[in-house]
Amino acid sequence: MSTTEDIIGRSDLNDIEAILAISNTDVDEVEHIVKDNSDAIFTWDYSLKRPALRRLYEKAKTGQWNGTTDLAWDTDVDLEATIAADQATLGSGVDPNVYIGTPVEKWGPKEWMEFGMESRRWTLSQFLHGEQGALICTAKITETVPWYDAKLYAATQVVDEARHVEVFARYIDEKLGGGYQVNAHLRMLLDDIVNDSRWDMTYLGMQVMVEGLALAAFGFLHQLTGEPLLKQLLRYVMSDEARHVAFGVLSLKEVYEGMDDREIKDRQEFAFEAAVRMRDRFLSQEVWERMGIDARQVLPIVINDPTRAVFQQMLFSKIVPNCKKLGLLDRNDAWLRRRFQEMNVIQFEDWEGTGEEYLKFELGKDAPSPIAG
Repeated sequence: MSTTEDIIGRSDLNDIEAILAISNTDVDEVEHIVKDNSDAIFTWDYSLKRPALRRLYEKAKTGQWNGTTDLAWDTDVDLEATIAADQATLGSGVDPNVYIGTPVEKWGPKEWMEFGMESRRWTLSQFLHGEQGALICTAKITETVPWYDAKLYAATQVVDEARHVEVFARYIDEKLGGGYQVNAHLRMLLDDIVNDSRWDMTYLGMQVMVEGLALAAFGFLHQLTGEPLLKQLLRYVMSDEARHVAFGVLSLKEVYEGMDDREIKDRQEFAFEAAVRMRDRFLSQEVWERMGIDARQVLPIVINDPTRAVFQQMLFSKIVPNCKKLGLLDRNDAWLRRRFQEMNVIQFEDWEGTGEEYLKFELGKDAPSPIAG
C-alpha cells in the first residue's frame, strides 16, 4: 500500500524543506518538453449516446466570446491603486507582530504594497501557465477519448483554452508589465498529467483537479477585485471553466462506476497528489525570492496563518464535492476522504458539484459566490 511519502515525496504535508526543494532550476526556460505516452484513438461510431455531453457541447457552441473585441482593453490599470483597493476590500491587514524575528520584521507599507503587486503578477502568471496546460491536455483528450460525444466537446474546449491563454498573457504583458515563470509544483503536476498514458487520468488531473481549483480561485479574485478589466476578463473565463469541470465530471462518472478497487485506488492517489501539488504552489515562494527574502524564514509562519489556511481550504470547494460525485471519496475504506480530512478540506463534500452548476456561470447571469455551498 502506498504511503503519503511514496505519493508526494514526504510524510509531513507541511515539511517546508521538502516543499522548497522543488524549485525552478532554469528561470529563463522558454520551451519545456514532456513525453506524451498516449495513443490517438479514432472512432467510427458517430452516434450521440450521451445526452448530457451533447447539451454541454451545444452550450459551448453558443457560449463563445472574442478576447480581442469583447474585453475593454483600453482600460487604464493602475496596479498600485488596484492592490490598495483590493486590500481594503479584503479587510485583513498584515499583523507585523507575526513576523518579529524574520527578515520582514521591519517592512513598512511600501514593502507590503510591493509584495502585494508582485503577488498579483505571480497569481495571474500561474493562471496563465495553468491555462496553457489545459490547452495541451484538452487537445490530448480530443485525441485519446474513445467517445465521439466527448471528442466534439473537447474540441470546443481547445478553442476556449487558447482564448484564455491569449487574454491572461495580454493582461500580464500590457497591464502588469510582465509576470513570473511557471511555479515548479504546478509544472510538476502538469508534466504528470501530460505524461500519463491513460485518457481518464488527463480528465481527472486537468478537468476535475486543476480546472476545479482554478474555477474557485477565479471566483475569489473576481469577487475581491474592483479593477474593471480584470473583473470582466475573469467573468468571461469563469463562464468557460464551469463547463470544463462539468465535462470532466460527466465523463468520468460513467467510467469510474465500472472500475475495480485497484483501479480506483490509482485514481484516488493521483487526486491526492494533485491536491497537494496545487496547495504547495500557493505558498508563492517565487514572490518571496524576488523580494529578496529567504522563503525558509517566513513560510513556516505563512503556512500556519489561519487566514491563509481558510483561503487555501476554500480553493477546494469545487474539487471535494466533484470527487464525491465521482465515487472517489469513499472507495477503498474511504482512502481519499481520510486524505482530504488531513488537508482540512473535507467540509466541502456536500457543496454543489459542477455537473450541472455550469448553467449558473453563463454570461449574462451573476456569477455564483465562491463561498456559497
